[in-house]
Amino acid sequence: MGKPTVGLPPEIWIHVLRHLSPADRFSVRASCKYFKHLVDQRTLWRDWSVVLGFQRGAYNSRFWDTLRRRGVAGVVMRGTKAKVWKQLALFLPSLTTVVMDQSSHASLDCIKDFTNLKRLAIRSSSTNLLLDASTVYHPQQLTQLSMCDVKFPTAGLDRFVSALSQFTNLTSLVCHQVGIFEETIWVIHSILNCLPKLKHLSLSIVQRLFAFSNISGPKPGPVGGAGSPVLSSLELIHCIDHSLPEDVMRLMPGLKTLAVYYRCSNQETTEGCPSPDRHPLNTWLSDLPQLSTLVIAKGPPVKNYVSSIPATVTNLTLCAVGLSSEDMAAVAVQVPNLLHLHLDPWPSHLGARTAQIPHLFPKLKSLKLRHEHVPERDFLHLHQLQDLGYLEILDSSPQLSKLAGKLQALTDYRLQVTTSPRRRDVFSCHCACQVY
Repeated sequence: MGKPTVGLPPEIWIHVLRHLSPADRFSVRASCKYFKHLVDQRTLWRDWSVVLGFQRGAYNSRFWDTLRRRGVAGVVMRGTKAKVWKQLALFLPSLTTVVMDQSSHASLDCIKDFTNLKRLAIRSSSTNLLLDASTVYHPQQLTQLSMCDVKFPTAGLDRFVSALSQFTNLTSLVCHQVGIFEETIWVIHSILNCLPKLKHLSLSIVQRLFAFSNISGPKPGPVGGAGSPVLSSLELIHCIDHSLPEDVMRLMPGLKTLAVYYRCSNQETTEGCPSPDRHPLNTWLSDLPQLSTLVIAKGPPVKNYVSSIPATVTNLTLCAVGLSSEDMAAVAVQVPNLLHLHLDPWPSHLGARTAQIPHLFPKLKSLKLRHEHVPERDFLHLHQLQDLGYLEILDSSPQLSKLAGKLQALTDYRLQVTTSPRRRDVFSCHCACQVY
């Protein structure tokens, strides 16, 4: 078929195709040459990435031509052979994002072939990898670097930081399980001092319990000099109570985003922390006057730190155990201007407390929660949120589609309801994906 029987302009078809899932686009593409041409338009694949495994050998020339037409800028590679990496660099030289899902010396040596590289992620190395400025074609061009479960020839902090300092324009750095066995406070301080343009830092915590006053040597001082850019986003993975000193946030007073993923949930007050108000989170949050986004996954009960959540927070994620009605009311008092809320009291549930949300957080624009164990009447109370535009339901059931339709009808179909999470950037590390 040369053209569809319905004579709509290409612009209209592209607008329709933009609302389809990738799987549906591929189905439409297979229907005829006309739609094949339309589906391959760059506007439909902006910021899209492709996963390549080379499990059935090399890809043919038509495959690479299709990727070039779509303007694919990012690739997740699951091959470690230099041969397939050379093929990738040959056919897609304009790539700006490369994710090495499996890493080796051979694959790392090929990274310099990508002359436009701006974002590099290295994951799951089975051998020691030497990372330095020679790894990429233009070290100063790299703005985002992510490393997870990567082994380096040395566990020393000095050599690690020395290698990082060569990427002077980094704005985002992720270091999870990289084998640097130094106190996390010193890792943070050293990284911030050598990367003055860094805006986002994500670290997995070294599991050592210590008191700040007991650290040998001088305490970390101020980061950078006068006028130095400050970190705006910090993510801490595998955290445990007292794994960082209480006044660690004084190194980063300009933080706007803080995400803390605890290793486990603590129902009771932790030993060494005699009362809830002495929990480290209280001091951390009190030292962040500009905080706008807060993510707490697992960790202590909400009541232990709720009174310290800054009123400036407009985006809040709580994946906590035992979130009571009193906890929700206390949170509402602390953050009266909350716009975005994600509640997931795993392994418990909100239940009938869902009906309280419109009264406690009337300004919400987006909401994430679970439908399980929520009575229909209480779930439909969410239509009272006058500004709510997006609702993501974190579980699914056969009746959910009908219930979502009722909720949308009550909002005059202003509300978008989905049970499929928004597509995440492939560059994002899986260590923090459990709450999104």
